[in-house]
Amino acid sequence: MKPPPPVTSTLGISSRLTLGVNIPSLVQAIGFKNSALPHLTMGWTPEFANRAANGDLTVGIIGLGYVGLPTAIGFHDSGFNVWGVDISQRTVDMVKRGENPTGDPDVNDIIPAPGSERWNITTSTSEAVPHCDVVLVTVPTPVTEDLKPDLTYVQSAGRAVFDSLVRGSRTIVVLESTVYPGVTAQTWLPELEEIGLQIGVDVEIAYCPERFNPGDPAHGVRQVARVIGCSNPDVGAGLVGLYSRLTSEDVRYVGKLEVAEAAKVIENVQRDINIALVNELARIFPELDVDVEDVLSAAATKWNFHRYTPGVGVGGHCIPVDPYYMMQRAADVGVPAELITAARAVNRTMPIHVAGVLNELLYKAGVPAGEGKVLLLGWSYKAEVGDPRETPAEPLTEALQSKDIAVAAYDPHLSAEDFPEGVEVVSDIDSAEGYDLAVLVTAHKACREIDWASLASRMRNPILYDGRRVLDLNSLESDGWQVHAVGRPR
Repeated sequence: MKPPPPVTSTLGISSRLTLGVNIPSLVQAIGFKNSALPHLTMGWTPEFANRAANGDLTVGIIGLGYVGLPTAIGFHDSGFNVWGVDISQRTVDMVKRGENPTGDPDVNDIIPAPGSERWNITTSTSEAVPHCDVVLVTVPTPVTEDLKPDLTYVQSAGRAVFDSLVRGSRTIVVLESTVYPGVTAQTWLPELEEIGLQIGVDVEIAYCPERFNPGDPAHGVRQVARVIGCSNPDVGAGLVGLYSRLTSEDVRYVGKLEVAEAAKVIENVQRDINIALVNELARIFPELDVDVEDVLSAAATKWNFHRYTPGVGVGGHCIPVDPYYMMQRAADVGVPAELITAARAVNRTMPIHVAGVLNELLYKAGVPAGEGKVLLLGWSYKAEVGDPRETPAEPLTEALQSKDIAVAAYDPHLSAEDFPEGVEVVSDIDSAEGYDLAVLVTAHKACREIDWASLASRMRNPILYDGRRVLDLNSLESDGWQVHAVGRPR
C-alpha cells in the first residue's frame, strides 16, 4: 500500500519523522494497542475547526457500502486525507481498482483512481484508525428475523475502532448508522469502560446520521443537511466545521446524542406512516369503485396536502427497518407506539395484498390454477439503483409462489446472482414471452420505456399491473394491454 503523506500536527511536528517512520503505523506494527505513545494527528484540539476548514485532518470511514463509500469519496473530494475500511476483501479490492461495489450508479465514475493521494483503503481497522483524527462508523443496522433491532454491527465496529485507538489521542468517533435514541451511548460506553479509555482524554463520541438518497444526484452526500449530537459542545461545533466542508447544505449542532439519533429515526418513521396511509387508501377506494389516484390528485389541490403515491410495497434499508427501532425503544420505556406499529403492518402486508389482486386477475382471465406465469418488471428496492436488499419484490414473489404462480423477473441493474432461487431471470426483455401478467415493481427508466406493444404481442395474456402508478394506462390500452394498477378499481 502506498504510504500516506505526512500529516502535520498542531505542534508543527510531522507524523512522519526524518527517519521515514510513521509513528501510528509503527505503534500498530509492533503490537501496541492503546499505546501511550503520542498520536501526532492530534484528534480533537481547540484548533480542530481551523484544521477542518483547511482540510488538515484525516478522516476514517468504517464500512464502504452504499453509505460509507460515497461518504469517503465526498471527504476525499473535499481535500481530506481518507482511510476507508471494509471487512469484505472483495469490496476493498474493487474500490482499490476504482470499481463500484455498491448498487448506486452515481458512484460509478467518482471513485478515486488507483494510487490516488490521500486515498487509503484496507480491510484492517487497526491499520487505519491510528492515522485518523475522526472515524465515522457507517455500518448496517438491520432487524432480526423476529423484527428486533440488530446492533451487532454497531457494537463490533465500535469495539474494533476503540481497540485500535492510541491513548491520549482524543480521536473523535462518530456513528452515522440509523439507530434509536440512546444506542450510541448504550452500545459504546460499556466498550470504552471495558477497554479503559476515557472520554475527553482518549476519545470523543458523537452522532451524525447520514441522510443522502442513493440514486438521486440532487440529494447526494454533498447536497444534504446534517445534524450533530455530542455531549461536548466544543466537539460538536468542531464537527460542524468538518461536515460543512463536506456538504453545501445546513450543518448544525443539536445538543445531546439522543436528539440527533431521534431526528434520523423519526424522519423515516414519518415517511412510513404517510406511505401506509395511501397504501391503505389504495385498498379501500377500489372497493368503492373509486381510483385512489383521482382522490389524491383532487386532495393535492389544497395547499397543505402532502402527496404520496401507493405502491406494491416499501423497500430499502431505512423505511422498512427504522420503525422497528423506534417501536423497540418505545417498548423499553413502556410507551405504546400504536400508530407506528399499525403503519408498519400496513406496509409490510402490501405485497401480500397485491399478490391477492394479481391472483384474482389471473382467475378472471381464465388462467387455470397452478399455470399462471407472472413477469416482474424491476426487482431492486428503488428506481435506478442496483440493490436488491429489502426489496418488496421478494415478499411479493413469495406470496405469488405460495399460490402456485410462477415468477420471472427483469431488472437491467442487477445480475442473475442477485435474484433468489425459484425466480426465472429475464436478461433481455425483448426475448420475454409466454407470460400471463406483467407487473411494474420498480420504476426503472428501462422498465417504464420498454416496447410495450411488442411485449403485449408476446404475452400469453396481455395483462398489465402498474404497481407504481407511473405509466400512461390509456396509451397502454391502445397497445393491446388489459390495464390495472394499485388503487384502481378492477
